[in-house]
Amino acid sequence: MAAVTVLSAERLSISFGGVRALDGVSFDVASGIVFSIIGPNGAGKTTLFNLISGLSVPHDGHVRLCGKDVTALPPEQLARRGLSRTFQNLQIFSHLTAVENVMVGRHRHEVTGIVADLLHLPAVGRQNRRTRERAAAALARVGLEDVAEWPAGSLAYGDLKRLEIARALASEPTVLLLDEPAAGCNPVETREIEDIIRGIVDDDVTVVLVEHDMRLVMNVSDRIHVLANGRTLAEGAAAEVRMNPAVIEAYLGVRGTSEPALAVG
Repeated sequence: MAAVTVLSAERLSISFGGVRALDGVSFDVASGIVFSIIGPNGAGKTTLFNLISGLSVPHDGHVRLCGKDVTALPPEQLARRGLSRTFQNLQIFSHLTAVENVMVGRHRHEVTGIVADLLHLPAVGRQNRRTRERAAAALARVGLEDVAEWPAGSLAYGDLKRLEIARALASEPTVLLLDEPAAGCNPVETREIEDIIRGIVDDDVTVVLVEHDMRLVMNVSDRIHVLANGRTLAEGAAAEVRMNPAVIEAYLGVRGTSEPALAVG
């Protein structure tokens, strides 16, 4: 049976001040995989994520989610359709507890309105309990169940990166965009992120990953799309990309080392 495509980029292009940041980038992401987007600094990775997640509008091309054109839909509408995203820079409410931060990610599932909240109707209490239960489950998925009631501002950096993932999972996405989830993490924390990503895919959530840590990328990716200067340079399985001479020259070999060998295991 052919894999179902859950996310497609079709000839996506955008310019800033006359500079072509993305130029005709296309790819299809099959369900139930880790699809990674890599490339040197300035290749257009974050710009591409912004177009997919509705933060920017492409000048040309289309984005399709589960077969439907969602080009230029704002992030809140994309969330309702099953797409969620984390950011490289932490977006944490430090004064809230860990579980309250994750509860914020459940907003698309909230059905009561302001009148019901003001009147403290029973439905509000039931909904709040459900939301807290689902948020606690999301924390457990990333190994943070023991710190659910801790203020987020008191958590270690690696825990905050996992908290971001838990909040994104709370919306129950079909597709999860992870933007540099291991940025700033030490090797132990990076391995924890790696295990979390594998667990997310095992739970039937498709992951689209932007990450600079090549060891992590090569270990978890089913398919890798390589950008350079706003264009597609290559795409394939990790083993193919790792040995592609053009990729080694443009990205993996920029440090003058044998990065393909280094990035395994």
